[in-house]
Amino acid sequence: MKIPFKAGNILIPKNVDMHKWSVVACDQYTSEPDYWNEVKNIVGDSPSTLSLTLPEIYLEESDVEERIKRINSNMKKMIDEDIFNEYKDSMIYLERTQNDGKVREGLMGIVDLEDYSYEKGSQTLIRATEKTVIERIPPRMKVRENALLELPHIMILIDDEKKEIIESLKNKVTDNDIVYDFDLMQKGGHIKGYKLDNDTINEVISKLEHLADKDYFEKKYDVKDKGILLFAMGDGNHSLATAKACYEKLKETMSEEEYLNHPARYALVELVNLHSPALEFEAIHRVLFDIDVNDLVNNLYNYYEISENGDGQKFELITKDFDKVLYIKNPKSNIPVGSIQIFLDEYLQNHSGKIDYIHGEDVTKELGSKEGNVGIIFDAMSKNDLFKTVILDGALPRKTFSMGHSNDKRFYLEARKIK
Repeated sequence: MKIPFKAGNILIPKNVDMHKWSVVACDQYTSEPDYWNEVKNIVGDSPSTLSLTLPEIYLEESDVEERIKRINSNMKKMIDEDIFNEYKDSMIYLERTQNDGKVREGLMGIVDLEDYSYEKGSQTLIRATEKTVIERIPPRMKVRENALLELPHIMILIDDEKKEIIESLKNKVTDNDIVYDFDLMQKGGHIKGYKLDNDTINEVISKLEHLADKDYFEKKYDVKDKGILLFAMGDGNHSLATAKACYEKLKETMSEEEYLNHPARYALVELVNLHSPALEFEAIHRVLFDIDVNDLVNNLYNYYEISENGDGQKFELITKDFDKVLYIKNPKSNIPVGSIQIFLDEYLQNHSGKIDYIHGEDVTKELGSKEGNVGIIFDAMSKNDLFKTVILDGALPRKTFSMGHSNDKRFYLEARKIK
């Protein structure tokens, strides 16, 4: 089987301060202006991915159109000023030392958007693991549509429990292959990247082909007649969905031969092994604000059969008056966060109030116990369940899990021409 991952033409800046160049993914710290102000202070006037990306904290600002125009002209300026080295037909093996000292290994290459779909129930080789919120795509399309470059914060997972594909690459590289090696800002840790030679690239491809073998896949997951899931989205789901939406729009203006040979057919991503010890799944909790608490609780008890005796899907419900561990005996999803999200989506369609997605248990309890609020806490899902759940259930509800802390997320670093 031809797999949808290969070497690409990867751009890395030369003669710049890499510590100032590389900034965290745009969808982090969206409620923390102080973080982004500090990034601005660190970067100053130096060349930086800050001037090539749009942190989502600014998406609602009145000058967002101006910001996007500026991003596009900054990209052109950097290309005109020859700021990049282009590594043709390359893959980059990288080691990201997180703030906690754990090392996350990754592999940069390009994925074929022809083999990816974020549609519900899709059976493509590359699939969303969480529900894609379609409304989040158009504002991102505005950033990408006229952009000359893509800068990825997309992390895609492979299920390689033997740790033979990415983890073996450290033995195939030497100091002569290093293309970057520096400290990231704002507790981002350290990152080091190595260019792979052609023999190693071919070896990676053949090992990925083995993962995609139909007999191997069906035996491993104990399934029959399901589409092979080779690559599952880890982070940057909406960024890859945006790349796909832009490519589909482009196809309408081109012949088949043109679009199949266009650079926008591909997206630059980092592959990471699900079984990396540095990759920890954390639960994402819910807080409801400005809600009629009694009405919500009553509706929840009417919607599901709820018990307090440890039978069913577990969650914790926090209000001003109580903090209880409860169980759903007749769930509508494979996992508790899915069952609760189904209820909340229906409830909020017909009732006032708003929802936010919170990473820390302490913050969830503190907010949930305030007047007019409700907090809901979940256990983290086991990462070993991810592929099988997506194969059987399709994409999970949005905000089901998070991979690590904000400062451990992917930082913008490499780029690629998409025009």
